[in-house]
Amino acid sequence: MIAADSDAASLAARLRERIARTFRHSLQIRHLDVGSSNGCDWEINALLNPVYDLQRFGIDFVASPRHADLLLVTGAVTRHLEPALWATYEATPEPKLVVAVGACACSGGVVADSYAIAGGVDRRIPVDVYIPGCPPRPQAILHGLLLALDRRQQKVHRTARTVELTG
Repeated sequence: MIAADSDAASLAARLRERIARTFRHSLQIRHLDVGSSNGCDWEINALLNPVYDLQRFGIDFVASPRHADLLLVTGAVTRHLEPALWATYEATPEPKLVVAVGACACSGGVVADSYAIAGGVDRRIPVDVYIPGCPPRPQAILHGLLLALDRRQQKVHRTARTVELTG
């Protein structure tokens, strides 16, 4: 029990440092459920309770994708929610990050071959980080957010351009 607490505390401290280096503001996350069983949603919700308290590290969940830096997607993409996934992805400003949370979001899970399922998230939009598990533990989601922040730094450096003025 003590080892798990110290692991969570070290992950949280690393997460706080990376957010401070990468963003001038807090990390804004838009959670998008495209057909999950709510198991992953409960684990994401656990990240906001007093044990993990993600908001003290500068991580906040937002209602609009226009304010988001990261899309946190749960569930296998159902055919009826596929347009909502596309609309949310398109509304998120660049450089955007997409994190697939749970086995269903990563691969379609046990319902992957169903007629009502369009597949995992990566079959519809580009995914930067996969967090497997059914459902993944809160520590795994924290670790996935750390990996996503590394990807964000790579995307920012790749898209940054320098303009030289002559004169």
